[in-house]
Amino acid sequence: MEKELIVNSTPNNVEIALLEDRKLVELHTQSNDVQFSVGDIFLGSIKMLRPGLNAAFVDVGVRKDAFLHYTDLGPQIKSVQKLTRHALDKQLHGRLLDDFILESENDKNGKIDRVFEKKQNVLVQILKEPISTKGPRLTCELTLAGRFMVITPFRNTVAVSKKIVNPEERKRLKVLIESIKPKNFGFIVRTAAEGKKVADLHEEITNLTNKWKEVIEQLKNGAKPGRLLSEVDKTKTILRDLINDSFNKIVINDEELFNGAKSYLQNVAPESSKMVNYYKGKKPLFEHYGINRQIKSSFSKTPTMSSGAYLVIESTEAMHVVDVNSGPKGQSNDQESSALSVNLEAGKEIARQLRLRDIGGLIIIDYIDMRNKENKNILYSKMKEFMKDDRAQHTILPLSKFGLMQITRQRVKPAIKINTLEVCPSCKGTGKIEPAQLVPDEIERQVKFIIEAYPNMDVKLRVHPFIYAYLKKGIKTKQIEWYLKFKKWIKLEIDQDYHINEYRFFNKFDDEIRLG
Repeated sequence: MEKELIVNSTPNNVEIALLEDRKLVELHTQSNDVQFSVGDIFLGSIKMLRPGLNAAFVDVGVRKDAFLHYTDLGPQIKSVQKLTRHALDKQLHGRLLDDFILESENDKNGKIDRVFEKKQNVLVQILKEPISTKGPRLTCELTLAGRFMVITPFRNTVAVSKKIVNPEERKRLKVLIESIKPKNFGFIVRTAAEGKKVADLHEEITNLTNKWKEVIEQLKNGAKPGRLLSEVDKTKTILRDLINDSFNKIVINDEELFNGAKSYLQNVAPESSKMVNYYKGKKPLFEHYGINRQIKSSFSKTPTMSSGAYLVIESTEAMHVVDVNSGPKGQSNDQESSALSVNLEAGKEIARQLRLRDIGGLIIIDYIDMRNKENKNILYSKMKEFMKDDRAQHTILPLSKFGLMQITRQRVKPAIKINTLEVCPSCKGTGKIEPAQLVPDEIERQVKFIIEAYPNMDVKLRVHPFIYAYLKKGIKTKQIEWYLKFKKWIKLEIDQDYHINEYRFFNKFDDEIRLG
């Protein structure tokens, strides 16, 4: 499978598209003014305790209060509180935890008002970004993620990813990390660590513990609620989590981002840094790779598949519902095999849509009815296969007796919503347009105005193919008429995306000549 990462930088945000075999499967957007990112560490202050919810609302230094539930405190909350208190009181010596004495674990079934009191400071991490009307959700179980491992302060355990199946490699990694890890830090070894050398793992441990030292330094210097450590920017986060030997290409259109990504990969995965390319083409990056077209076709309410079958996707506060419709493919003599064929095609598209839109929570899929139990099992098995590359945690249940499939998918941020409907540029939403036969006369008036206003400027006219054909019709074309009339050659160009009555003027640098 060919995997490509396309990073498009604009003045307001960075858009990141993941393509598999040239098909868009993930889309991420990082705004320049983002307040919360999953993984950011804050010093918070308890603003309100809600014993009925067994939760607290926490001031983290921005307008929207965050939510902290008792179940997200973690067993080491007493140690977290002790460290926070000592750091703020300038009683903490050293920035690691070598001399730190861990406190006893917290009661799993306790009450929030027995742990905190109002205005008490607390060290927290963003667990989920704000979703709908809800503020960000917090956790006190702090983690710092690297490419090969995740460190968990106030623990001493080492766990190895279940995806590393070789028992000898699992044992090697566990023994190795236990021998070099700092005291009072736990480690979760990620799949990417398989086969890595001691030097690579030791270097990452150093980088991660340096991040922790940065948190402690910020904590010592800040008594007010605010951010102590920001997660690396989304481009580097995705590079960290996604890059492996199966990637073929990374394309970036911003020189600063390109240099940053290149440098990051040279540090963490030198063999992967060669795949980073700087895009210098004239066409916009997403247009060059056909991503804009895929976005418009994929984010509609009824995405259509190659066979003509289509999905209807509806979202509510409580759940997301997907209805599978056969379209013309359903017109078959063998209804059962036709239903299975459509359902399998739909299942693959649904798996892509869940990743692409980052839909989380409860998802209900209404597949086309099938009577054969074996076909139902095939669909269930295939659905698990279709979603195996989905990095979000998910659970898939078999088809119910009503033919419905239930999926729960991890939700850490709002689902991506892109409105693909556009206001008609011809009528501006009124339902009426100017008579088509008047367009050439209007263009000629604008040509005259531009030539009089800018006599020395080279002018290009960009139009819809139909208008272009009209202006080029005959021996004495409109273009020649204008030349004879105004003593100026107007270059004509076609733009397939223009509506029939749309036209625009440009100079030789391709800057639009605005006419007011």
